[in-house]
Amino acid sequence: MPIYALADLEPSIDPSAFVHPDAIIIGDVRIGPDSSVWPAAVLRADNGPIVIGARSNVQDGSVLHVSADAPTIIGDDVLIGHLAHLEGCTVRNGAFIGTASLVLHRVVVGEGAVVAGNAVVLDDTDVPAGALAIGIPAQIRAGAARPGMGSTGSRFYIETARRYRQELRRIG
Repeated sequence: MPIYALADLEPSIDPSAFVHPDAIIIGDVRIGPDSSVWPAAVLRADNGPIVIGARSNVQDGSVLHVSADAPTIIGDDVLIGHLAHLEGCTVRNGAFIGTASLVLHRVVVGEGAVVAGNAVVLDDTDVPAGALAIGIPAQIRAGAARPGMGSTGSRFYIETARRYRQELRRIG
């Protein structure tokens, strides 16, 4: 798998984490226990850290980057759906980031909150705990998130990562 240092910025990946061989990890990326990063995901931490907590996952084709004034911080039990783009934001424990959504600079996604698929959460937006962010630009609906989406999905991805660690083999 392509894992790169950039000068003195080196990734730190917990031994229990799973990083698919076709994911790309660059720079100051820290991946916590039982977390997973899936094919074609790119985590590029060249201007600040990307921190991923425990039991979180970054699904296929997602891009995580940082901005000069904001790291990208992902809490525990977070699901980041396919093709999502997160840049310079904070996502708290148990949140769910939907497929093909965009979460921008200095956004804070609260605990258990949901960013709906294809939503665009603009700079400096606060998505409170348990809220739903939906639309372009995202509108916030307080208390509208389905409870437990992040933690339920994280259990699925922990098991999927274990299966891949044991059964994945390249044949071509």
